[in-house]
Amino acid sequence: MGRKVTVATCALNQWALDFEGNLQRILKSIEIAKNRGARYRLGPELEICGYGCWDHYYESDTLLHSFQVLAALLESPVTQDIICDVGMPVMHRNVRYNCRVIFLNRKILLIRPKMALANEGNYRELRWFTPWSRSRHTEEYFLPRMIQDLTKQETVPFGDAVLVTWDTCIGSEICEELWTPHSPHIDMGLDGVEIITNASGSHHVLRKANTRVDLVTMVTSKNGGIYLLANQKGCDGDRLYYDGCAMIAMNGSIFAQGSQFSLDDVEVLTATLDLEDVRSYRAEISSRNLAASRASPYPRVKVDFALSCHEDLLAPISEPIEWKYHSPEEEISLGPACWLWDFLRRSQQAGFLLPLSGGVDSAATACLIYSMCCQVCEAVRSGNEEVLADVRTIVNQISYTPQDPRDLCGRILTTCYMASKNSSQETCTRARELAQQIGSHHISLNIDPAVKAVMGIFSLVTGKSPLFAAHGGSSRENLALQNVQARIRMVLAYLFAQLSLWSRGVHGGLLVLGSANVDESLLGYLTKYDCSSADINPIGGISKTDLRVFVQFCIQRFQLPALQSILSAPATAELEPLADGQVSQTDEEDMGMTYAELSVYGKLRKVAKMGPYSMFCKLLGMWRHICTPRQVADKVKRFFSKYSMNRHKMTTLTPAYHAENYSPEDNRFDLRPFLYNTSWPWQFRCIENQVLQLERAEPQSLDGVD
Repeated sequence: MGRKVTVATCALNQWALDFEGNLQRILKSIEIAKNRGARYRLGPELEICGYGCWDHYYESDTLLHSFQVLAALLESPVTQDIICDVGMPVMHRNVRYNCRVIFLNRKILLIRPKMALANEGNYRELRWFTPWSRSRHTEEYFLPRMIQDLTKQETVPFGDAVLVTWDTCIGSEICEELWTPHSPHIDMGLDGVEIITNASGSHHVLRKANTRVDLVTMVTSKNGGIYLLANQKGCDGDRLYYDGCAMIAMNGSIFAQGSQFSLDDVEVLTATLDLEDVRSYRAEISSRNLAASRASPYPRVKVDFALSCHEDLLAPISEPIEWKYHSPEEEISLGPACWLWDFLRRSQQAGFLLPLSGGVDSAATACLIYSMCCQVCEAVRSGNEEVLADVRTIVNQISYTPQDPRDLCGRILTTCYMASKNSSQETCTRARELAQQIGSHHISLNIDPAVKAVMGIFSLVTGKSPLFAAHGGSSRENLALQNVQARIRMVLAYLFAQLSLWSRGVHGGLLVLGSANVDESLLGYLTKYDCSSADINPIGGISKTDLRVFVQFCIQRFQLPALQSILSAPATAELEPLADGQVSQTDEEDMGMTYAELSVYGKLRKVAKMGPYSMFCKLLGMWRHICTPRQVADKVKRFFSKYSMNRHKMTTLTPAYHAENYSPEDNRFDLRPFLYNTSWPWQFRCIENQVLQLERAEPQSLDGVD
């Protein structure tokens, strides 16, 4: 009697609206699963059209092309004799649903719509889809004619049901449903479902992987059973990077772990597991069995098929494994680098141009490109033909095989140090040394003639010549003179991105990289439309604190000693005159707060959802040993004044890799007005009243402040 089942899940690098490429990757994953003996294959959420279609879900084209791909899958001999579980949008009675379509041997078994939609942070599923709200209920779905012609079915079950094969019972949940307080897997498990599948479109955030793993292991620990999780991977055309981590778990243990960051477009995990292990595990959980005896039954779709073989006594079964996690600095070195690779190859550009200032942020960005080059060389060494083909297309050499990351970096990365009379020799040297060590094509130029020309136009028109504060000018003059330098750097960056390869007799153009970190973006400590304005920004969702740890990590990992002097130097924009040849301006002095403080403000503002008054109350307790109430109040007021004053800059931030939950990214993640009353009169008065009360109550301990 068969009881050992081989199941497969996968991580696919799908691309929004790339129906041709998505179909090929799905077919490849099914073929690999079958070759490994799997009888059930699970794919990521909305894998047919790509998860990140956003408002394209409104278009009938997206629905039509999804069904055309489904037809191609049904027709393919690759999909025979394996239950295939694929994701696509489906319209039922004029309502759009995010669905799983499960089929076997040219017959659709079930269309299962998503019941809990992701609608926070980066997700807006309720904008395009409606959740299926009829628990344990199915309806007849009338198939489009193109599918009817293939399957010879007029209708199929649509709704909340489970599959019953000859040997087991299988239920589906989709991404967000795993994260809800009362997930479908609870009731399905109690109703005797032994294999639960989850198709996800879950993106990378630093330090998040353990949450997903903990949820899956907890599911199977409390209720027993087998759990398969599939996920999207890579950049599908937006700010998010989907980080794979496909997994197979049983009875509280992990049996297969997928990679979190990889340049492989298709990754398939399989495991052979014994159903009797599920049954014996559940047998002794009396509380579970008592609840199961009262469980409401799910509609069951009968499937004339078995996941196991008759004679499988000698078939080896999978062993549990320990999940291996990346450190945050490893996550930074891998995630944004993979995202950059997808952006480069899919945009069909010839490389990147990076303004390299000699500071930590642009150095960290350069390290990410170097990390990407290391991963590309490693993928080619391990036989990845797709990566090799993409590299050859990018560098326009059909015989090129990348072996040395420095050589590859020299072909695809141009770094540019743009000096002015306010730049120090130290930053110039640091930029040049780092460029030499990573192998980038490095340009050093002076922007003073361009600055002088632009200011000459202003003086010609107005008859006035502004001065820096150091030379007796006003704050308005000082700021304008800084901004003109910064904006000219942006103009030059784009000029060189478009023409520097042309000047060297090489084909193509370059993507301009920005390097403003998440904390600077939050405060608006950047010039609008300066060289923080770029095509993409791989560090725009990473804190200064994490970037410094990452750069320290790169010194050893990539053998880049030039980073040591960059780390030890004070952060500076170098836009004001030098004092005796030395930098007279530092970032933290300019901002009036430290980067460490900025991270705290950012998390409280976005993640903890605090306005000025509640942030003040929270920080009173957090900082009671280092700050007086008056100092806390001053810090909070300074932050909110500067944040609201510069909020308009966040509407134009360069699209950035999303890695932090307090990112101020305006376009989808952090939706707020951009014209504020920057004096916050009511809110600041509430803070002031509280401070006065506390000061009158001194020297009473502040430990008990509510």
